[in-house]
Amino acid sequence: MRASRLISILLLLQTRNRLTAQELADNLEVSVRTIYRDVEELSASGIPIYADRGTHGGFQLVEGYRTRLTGLTAEEAEALFLSGYPGPAAQLGLGTVLAAAQLKVLAALPPELRSRASRIRQRFHLDAPGWFQESESAAYLQPIAEAVWSDRRLHMRYRRGADDGAVVERVVDPLGLVLKGGLWYLVARAATSHRTYRVSRILDLDLLEDRFVRPDDFDLAAYWELSVAAYEESLPSFEAVLRIRNVALWKLEQALGAPTTRSAVKAADDPDASGWLTLRLTLEDIEHAEPQILMLGADAEVMEPAHLRDRIAAMAAEVVARYG
Repeated sequence: MRASRLISILLLLQTRNRLTAQELADNLEVSVRTIYRDVEELSASGIPIYADRGTHGGFQLVEGYRTRLTGLTAEEAEALFLSGYPGPAAQLGLGTVLAAAQLKVLAALPPELRSRASRIRQRFHLDAPGWFQESESAAYLQPIAEAVWSDRRLHMRYRRGADDGAVVERVVDPLGLVLKGGLWYLVARAATSHRTYRVSRILDLDLLEDRFVRPDDFDLAAYWELSVAAYEESLPSFEAVLRIRNVALWKLEQALGAPTTRSAVKAADDPDASGWLTLRLTLEDIEHAEPQILMLGADAEVMEPAHLRDRIAAMAAEVVARYG
């Protein structure tokens, strides 16, 4: 553990030039006293690290010193070759860059790690999109990525996802790109608020010469997490009570997803003597709930609400009449 932390200190100083003891402690989640001990040990082992005192002081390496990648463990080397999705990297125009970087890292690794890392691509392939999903056209993804890297403003015509499908014009500060379920989203600042735009809905795009100042406190991952949670909470929903055969829960998982099903089962009482469970489910809306419940066939029965039960019964009667 300590050896790993010493390597982390060395790599942090190599990539960020100068860091205070407190900054190193925050990054590695240890005490400042531990950082001082570790720096002393690095210095004693011959690493040219020194400290500047004062307001703008901190630890740094002697100019020109670079470490080799001998600190990588086998697991870290393997993870490195799994970390870059080749498809998304190519979409961003970084396919050849990723390949070149991996080759350089591979050449720098010790022989025993090189063989393990090179084999990872022969045994594992990451395919991000779900089944039966066609790739969306994202014609402007590469210029958007360029704007994100260079902090340049974008002018775009965008088709909103609302029912009217209105086309609007926006000048935005592009802060980041997110790949979610095989779809690309642009996170940008429009005027004084942050917005999320689906890249495939951008109809026209101009990369402007104007540059913007990126907010220091903006965290893309944190923003996305909050944005997803707010979106999920905004969806319409209602509660339904459903009786289902215990042996048919796999059907419910297919209809509603495993997390929703398992959460409902965990909160439910034990199955009755006939093997039926009574579940309380949060469903999106009647239009979505109806086909989801019909997928369960005779292995489930809606108890509440009454209007959903009536609609399922009417649909079942119509099916019987069709085949009768």
